[in-house]
Amino acid sequence: MTGYYDVVLGLIPLAMAGITGVLSVAGFALTTAIPMASVVAVGLIGHAMFVRAPVDPVPADATAQSDAVQTAD
Repeated sequence: MTGYYDVVLGLIPLAMAGITGVLSVAGFALTTAIPMASVVAVGLIGHAMFVRAPVDPVPADATAQSDAVQTAD
């Protein structure tokens, strides 16, 4: 099964190659097309790291225990 991070890893080189190719065909110089495509790749990486950050799953037992624990007043 393909997860979110697998898709992101596939989109990074696709964005670099695809956007660079489209921009160079559209008339941009290669020295301009590559940095513009890398901005998209960096955006994908940033989204995967900070917006949908990988987290450890919390077991159901841990949430039940944290609700049962009371603090001393």
